Amino acid sequence: MSEAGAGEGSDEFGRIARRGILFVLSSPSGAGKTTIARRLLELEPGTRMSVSATTRPKRPDELDGRDYLFVSQAKFDQMAAQGGFLEHAEVFGHSYGTPRDQVEEMLADGFDVIFDIDWQGAQQLAQAVPQDVVRVFVLPPSLSELESRLMRRAQDSAEVVAARMAKAVDELSHYGEYDHIVINRALDDSVAAARAILNAERTRRERYTGLDAFVNSLTEDRS
Repeated sequence: MSEAGAGEGSDEFGRIARRGILFVLSSPSGAGKTTIARRLLELEPGTRMSVSATTRPKRPDELDGRDYLFVSQAKFDQMAAQGGFLEHAEVFGHSYGTPRDQVEEMLADGFDVIFDIDWQGAQQLAQAVPQDVVRVFVLPPSLSELESRLMRRAQDSAEVVAARMAKAVDELSHYGEYDHIVINRALDDSVAAARAILNAERTRRERYTGLDAFVNSLTEDRS
């Protein structure tokens, strides 16, 4: 469980104050990063989803502000020029970016922010805030299974599926830039692995902003 929003020292429940994590999930389209991200949000208290801005058209099952912030290209370019994104990239002809203000506010409040972004965005995040980023790359069990998943979800035309498969080989070559690897053979196992990584990263000493005060309180109790 996340010790979120505690400020300095420890909170009223005795939990040590902790700065949040930028928990990045990347994969080729169809490998499962989005599904894993949504399950983490359901299962892990103290997590929030980073909502990207995009110029991509909204799909029928998507909600503006929940799945993406849908903006025009002109608005996106203005935000980028003003330094409003922590990272941004063009993917399949559309622009995607992470609004800076919302993420920095969630981090400062101790929330762990989950990102569903590609390797380009992950690289930019690691350059912008290296001390906060944990990168997880989700691999499919095989390329044939990846193609089957893309076909089964029926969100894209055959031409778009073919383009995604062609790009998958390049995307897979970036696995070495990530801290952790999850091979998504079975969803429940992959979600469990992602949760284990998240909870292990939460306990890193340097993430606890209130650790010195907490340890001092322990020694004061003894004196």
